Amino acid sequence: MNWLTKLIPSIGKRSSKSKSKIPDGVWTSCPSCESALYKPELIKTLYVCPKCGHHLRIGARTRFNIFFDNGSFTEVASNIETSDPLGFKDIKSYPARIKEAKKNTGESEALLVGFGKLDGRLVTSAAFEFKFMGGSMGSVVGEKFLKGVEHSIENKTPFICFSTSGGARMQESMVSLMQMAKTSAAIQKLKSNKLPYISVMVDPIFGGVSASLAMLGDINLAEPKAFVGFAGRRVIEQTVRVELPEDFQKSEFLLEHGAIDMIVHRSEIRNKIIGILDKIS
Repeated sequence: MNWLTKLIPSIGKRSSKSKSKIPDGVWTSCPSCESALYKPELIKTLYVCPKCGHHLRIGARTRFNIFFDNGSFTEVASNIETSDPLGFKDIKSYPARIKEAKKNTGESEALLVGFGKLDGRLVTSAAFEFKFMGGSMGSVVGEKFLKGVEHSIENKTPFICFSTSGGARMQESMVSLMQMAKTSAAIQKLKSNKLPYISVMVDPIFGGVSASLAMLGDINLAEPKAFVGFAGRRVIEQTVRVELPEDFQKSEFLLEHGAIDMIVHRSEIRNKIIGILDKIS
């Protein structure tokens, strides 16, 4: 027995008998500054780190709870099921991956479409769920986006999309790539009916989604320091053999070079979109 144990006899037993009563999951760490964040306080800041301003990733349903009046909305096209057109299998089969994604997120697919009120005005909105297979766009995502646009046209509402995705879904190959044209054509239908389409880009947004529906807004917004691009930085550097700027593909870089219209803090997005719709109505 050493001198420290003699001085504080209970020190060796404290870990088993005096465990913290704070429930698991109450604290999280900021991915940017690594500060310990108390989740109840983080909810109040809309999941923005109060220490460094980093915008933490949030789910599609949480996004809608923040966006719509009182967090109330009606889900659109919720009954469309994902098939396995190619019988794709890697380490796991495609249906097994879909089942796992459904269990982990509580969502049926990587896109949630909702209809509700924004400051009393009826709007239709879509939001990607990044935790569902990286927010990848397959046939069901494309179809749900189209159904959302058709709902918008039928009800004469603005359409707002919050995009966060790794791109087209490889398990559906060309079927997923076709969704780029499908969603782009749907947006053109909105414009033909003189209905506004506002795109909000959320970190990260890459691949076929960034090359189609994410960049086709009448007005393109982005959250601060969101990564937006088609291919990843390392892929581009290895291809063109040029060292890229440190902030390359961040929303601030895109704004400076005219690729997006404005950067908006998460706490201001709702009011900013309300203001835009007031001006163009």
